[in-house]
Amino acid sequence: MGPFLIMSTALRYPDRSVLDDRAEVVRAAAALPETAAVRTLRAFLEWWGTATRDEVQREYSETFDFSKRACLDLTFATHGDRRQRGLALLKLRQRYAAAGMDLVGPELPDHLPVLLEFVDACPEEGGRLLAEYRPVIELLRMGLAGSASPFRAVIEALCQTMPALTAEEEDEVRRMAAEGPPDERVGLEPFAPPEVMPGPLRPSAACAPVRRIA
Repeated sequence: MGPFLIMSTALRYPDRSVLDDRAEVVRAAAALPETAAVRTLRAFLEWWGTATRDEVQREYSETFDFSKRACLDLTFATHGDRRQRGLALLKLRQRYAAAGMDLVGPELPDHLPVLLEFVDACPEEGGRLLAEYRPVIELLRMGLAGSASPFRAVIEALCQTMPALTAEEEDEVRRMAAEGPPDERVGLEPFAPPEVMPGPLRPSAACAPVRRIA
């Protein structure tokens, strides 16, 4: 289990299927080569691996469920509630399919844990896609920077695996931070085509098998 799959698991809602396999995740992290990102991730796992189920679920909800600045659905930062988000989600799902991954389940294709699972299974295309969302991920990191949430460390670890922001990306982050997600509340049901809505990944032979924990 590589670091991106570990981060994907850590950022999924901590239901029983996730939390019952925490020991396996912690062991996998202990076996990874030493890097700054891995050290950050291991520090998070020291808490995540031993906290009670109620503690993990409470911290997760307080971190990600009540702030637009800490949204794990990446196209929300760039498209908000506008109709254009549906097209962005469809294009994202098509890129998964082109790389040999099928989406099944309730999550949207822009959900960060889903993208990280894709990076683990298809590193080349997944890495390109992750780089395209670098400004949004940086915005998420900034949104959690003043937080005491343990989950902040997972986003920090992810950023430590990625190149530094370019000047153009820094400008985009500043713009998004100043403006917030775009808003449009008329005619939004449904905001995306039905074929966009599934989320977790099912691999075909084109990609490495997904070693799902959840």
